[in-house]
Amino acid sequence: MSVQWDEAAASEIVRRHEGREGRLLPILHDIQASFGCVPEPAIPFLAQAMNVTRAEVHGVVSFYHDFRDRPAGRHVLKICRAEACQSMDGEGLARRLLDRLGLEWGGTTPDGTVTVEAIYCLGLCASAPAAMLDGEPMARLNEGSIGEIVREVSR
Repeated sequence: MSVQWDEAAASEIVRRHEGREGRLLPILHDIQASFGCVPEPAIPFLAQAMNVTRAEVHGVVSFYHDFRDRPAGRHVLKICRAEACQSMDGEGLARRLLDRLGLEWGGTTPDGTVTVEAIYCLGLCASAPAAMLDGEPMARLNEGSIGEIVREVSR
């Protein structure tokens, strides 16, 4: 799925944040909200608009896991990979879910239904293993809940 870059829309986003301290992160969030991702043309555009290097913009985009370079699927499933979830077989459950969907971490199904991403703590450690589907937390995952997730994202 390709993204249609609109420099005028991006310029408006940058303009809305003029004068703000630390404006790169809010601008990147707004770019992603508008375009579904931070497309490649955004990197040199933002570098020039903000008078910073391309490396600086790219470094921020690549450091934060929430920024993506291509649009996500209709559903976004974030699976916790932190220690508490690992200790409760979170990795095994995640692997079985990924295999069932035919994906690797960060992948999107060919039909664009779901993107599966890693997250490194949802704060649900006492209810591990945990995930978040479309912003809704899910705790105490098990084999049954994997099936429910697959059914939910397949609708």
